[in-house]
Amino acid sequence: MGGVRALTTLDAAYAGSRAINAHHGRTYYLATRLLPPARRPAVHALYGFARVADEIVDNPGVDPAGDLLALEHALKAAFDGGATGQPVLLALADTVRRWGIDQDLFGAFLNSMRMDLTVTDYANLDELAEYTHGSAGVIGLMLLPVLGTVSPRAEAAPYAAALGEAFQLTNFLRDVGEDLDRGRVYLPADHLAAFGVDRERLTWARTHGPDRPVRRAVAHFAALARAIYRSAAPGIALLDPISRPCVATATQLYRAILDEIAKADHDVLTRRAIVPAGRKAAIALPGVAKCALARLTRAS
Repeated sequence: MGGVRALTTLDAAYAGSRAINAHHGRTYYLATRLLPPARRPAVHALYGFARVADEIVDNPGVDPAGDLLALEHALKAAFDGGATGQPVLLALADTVRRWGIDQDLFGAFLNSMRMDLTVTDYANLDELAEYTHGSAGVIGLMLLPVLGTVSPRAEAAPYAAALGEAFQLTNFLRDVGEDLDRGRVYLPADHLAAFGVDRERLTWARTHGPDRPVRRAVAHFAALARAIYRSAAPGIALLDPISRPCVATATQLYRAILDEIAKADHDVLTRRAIVPAGRKAAIALPGVAKCALARLTRAS
């Protein structure tokens, strides 16, 4: 009976992570549906953990630093096989063990989460890179064992990290207004200054709408994001063929956010770029066909 009870608890933990992913990360969740069913729970567990940490810093309670520290201690306990009290961590610990994910990557992730509690601006891309490595690059590295590779994992790792960082920069652009409301500006100050933009100008644009310098600055960062997507693209061919449709579709869905930003004339201060459902479906359907073909090829 104990084994049945443990299995039921673990299944419930994975189900909870899946619900978090479906509710909060719809674009990510849609792409995950293209993975074989056996690999999806691991992605949901990783997303669920990241979301729990993100909520601590984006919607802080009385003591967010203490909450992050408590999460870190609970994570260590979960990795050591102890009780956590948090179903998301139960699913995550099982995923880490099952897929052989490097536990040190989670320390880098939590370090970036701690930065969100104290850092409100970034002077340049080098400073931002420290944050994006922990907040997004390591997510790509965590996923690699789940996705699988046809070459040594170390060969695919830089591409996986770059793709995670491209996703992150896209999110930064989409969420400029919301992040500004939280007191944060992720876009590096030196690049903004090249267009005559600073925090004060962004704050003004949040109320009055972006002027030409703000729109030009956003277009510049969108071009940077597209360049990172291009640099990460060769990594898809290094993945297990059965995982490629998922990653390729996720990439197209996130790049479509940049397209929507461009259609809005780079206004990310008074509106949020959302990819229409019809466009999402049009992007995802070819991935479904490729996914089916990959499974047939593997079965033959």
